[in-house]
Amino acid sequence: MNVSVEWQGDMKFIGLSDSGHEITLDADARVGGHDEGARPLELMALSLAGCTAMDVISILKKKRQDVMDFKVEVHADRAENHPKVFTSLHIKYTLHGHNIDPKAVERAMMLSETRYCPAQAMLSVVAPTTLSYEIYEG
Repeated sequence: MNVSVEWQGDMKFIGLSDSGHEITLDADARVGGHDEGARPLELMALSLAGCTAMDVISILKKKRQDVMDFKVEVHADRAENHPKVFTSLHIKYTLHGHNIDPKAVERAMMLSETRYCPAQAMLSVVAPTTLSYEIYEG
């Protein structure tokens, strides 16, 4: 995998992925940015959320679960001092659908955590990670 960032001035960069997609990175005004893009560490948390979300929804579809709406939230605690790394992570899965089996959700979460999601595998080495879920009918 190869990615790049190209400086746009001040603290703004355009990132380019192998797949050809661009993303804007920037900082807030306190550190010389203009708040026109995501922060790099936010992208790490977004990568975790997206990675596990894709795993879990794929597994639930294969299990024929009737998921109508699905959201993954990541809460990341950070160290107070620089480099302000993640110190703990919590991933919350929220599902809306019909007759969703909690055991299927738990299995999908576990498979993502232990087998499929490289972002989760990497980040869980440096920050304890907990998981939770909520299922809503309808």
